[in-house]
Amino acid sequence: MLALIEPLTTLVIEAGVAICAVRRGTVNVNKKSDGSPVTQADLAADRIIADGLARLCPHVRMLSEERAAGVATPFENSFFLIDPLDGTKEFIAGRDEFTVNLALVTDGVPALGIVGAPALGLVWRGIVGHGAERIRIDGDTSARAVEPIHTRPHPPGSPWRAAVSRSHGDPDTEAFIARLPSATTETLGSALKFCHVADGRIDIYPRLSPTSEWDIGAGHAVVVAAGGRVADSKGHALRFGTGRNNFLVPDFIAWGDPTATPF
Repeated sequence: MLALIEPLTTLVIEAGVAICAVRRGTVNVNKKSDGSPVTQADLAADRIIADGLARLCPHVRMLSEERAAGVATPFENSFFLIDPLDGTKEFIAGRDEFTVNLALVTDGVPALGIVGAPALGLVWRGIVGHGAERIRIDGDTSARAVEPIHTRPHPPGSPWRAAVSRSHGDPDTEAFIARLPSATTETLGSALKFCHVADGRIDIYPRLSPTSEWDIGAGHAVVVAAGGRVADSKGHALRFGTGRNNFLVPDFIAWGDPTATPF
């Protein structure tokens, strides 16, 4: 994984460049079978990542949102988990809160994660057990400023900073956040919510409704690499690649401080 992190980061950045190229032109929006939107930017990013992974790791399987239709077999050992454009609704709306998500999952657990936010010129990445980083990208994408990041310890009794989804709110999540002592919320799109847990801007990101594995795999790895924890609402570890329920995760909570107990 240490040898892969740089070429995988380059792939994520290249996918982001392709997305931004589409953004400057005409965006054609179509509907997938589940009713969610897809654009030529999603497909362009998917091709770049899939072709790159085929060159880098030809024997490692891939599970991408844009190639997941009809895939049900479990993914054993290691596989790449990809959302080529997370936050398509934000992208279509002209907001900057969309990301490229790439994770390497080993034995059901995200071990490496890269989340690129091309419109913001930022990349978050991490390898579990080796730490996490935030990278600032200059306009030519070759100049990079790298800084280590870590989740924020949560002092007992201090207010909670919670991330909420811009496009996917639900009553259970709202009720959970309402129970947090003196909670403030920040509304964000895509996997940026995980990234800001990882870099200490946010304390907690709960989502108590179903989402897809490719939406959270990379963010999961970055948060854990930065010192946090991601589990389901009962505190159990998440497992990826089992093929259950079309690769849906019923719920999860990302904690910046893995020892924090708000209730």
